[in-house]
Amino acid sequence: MELRNASVGTHFILVGFSDQPWLEEVLLVLVSVFYILTLVGNGTIILVSCLDAHLHTPMYFFLTHLSMVDLCHMTTIAPQMIFNLQGHDKSISFVGCVVQFFNTLGLGGTECVLLAFMAYDRYAAICQPLHYVNLMPPHLCCSLAGASWAIGFGNSVVHTAYGMSLPRCGHIKIHHFYCESVPTLQLVCGNITAYKKVIFVECVMLIIFPLLFIVVSYGCIAWTVIGIKSSEGRKKAFGTCGSHLTVVSIFYTTLIYMYIKPKQAVSKHVDKFVALFYNLVPPVINPLIYTLRNKDAKGAVRRLFLGRKWRKM
Repeated sequence: MELRNASVGTHFILVGFSDQPWLEEVLLVLVSVFYILTLVGNGTIILVSCLDAHLHTPMYFFLTHLSMVDLCHMTTIAPQMIFNLQGHDKSISFVGCVVQFFNTLGLGGTECVLLAFMAYDRYAAICQPLHYVNLMPPHLCCSLAGASWAIGFGNSVVHTAYGMSLPRCGHIKIHHFYCESVPTLQLVCGNITAYKKVIFVECVMLIIFPLLFIVVSYGCIAWTVIGIKSSEGRKKAFGTCGSHLTVVSIFYTTLIYMYIKPKQAVSKHVDKFVALFYNLVPPVINPLIYTLRNKDAKGAVRRLFLGRKWRKM
């Protein structure tokens, strides 16, 4: 019966960390806490960026979109993971798996491109300050943000439609804690060598190219900052860019390991823990990094939650 159901695509089994029951209890608490922190942190960033006029700048416009990406990504994975960790039922419906496959692939691609555009914004602000308003007008910011979402989800539409329609020959056990593209495609029983090569090339385009663009942008920024005579000016410039570089480093290090690492005999548990880190940590620390290292953001949060009392101080 299970094989018959699988053949028509009714459900999958997310193996996750089921071979370590004690770990699942810890993960249940951990995922729940991180999900709440993600909702609060990114929700706050979106709220203050929209309501506080001081933050109506290109930098916070892009940061709002980054928070939306993190919020959607975590919401796609965390509720199902919490449900599966609570009991013996590790199943996920076919539709639910398609939604996770589509959203995680689309949101991951969107974030890659968005971080590159955020690097260009910092380049324009620091290297071309006198022309910043002309280089980053509102309509261009909207176009760049729209392009990020379009590229990410355009790529996802094609791969979800094709990848989820491939024959699985009754295989329903996904050795992961969500329907991520690589472990899901491992269920396919046909020859997809050519398709895997296409996936690899597209991963390089969506990960490496934006990363190279970020590196070049920050190389130009570093050269400009070195030429600033004022130590206070250098400190301010590095502080502005430091938060973005921290986010980029964490995001791309784990992403490259997950998708572009050489094929080696790496434990599946290692892959799962890296994926766990990638999905839980960045959405939580992004709001902290951007708010704690920026006076404007901290001031906006205080004004939002302390209201008139803060304005009088």
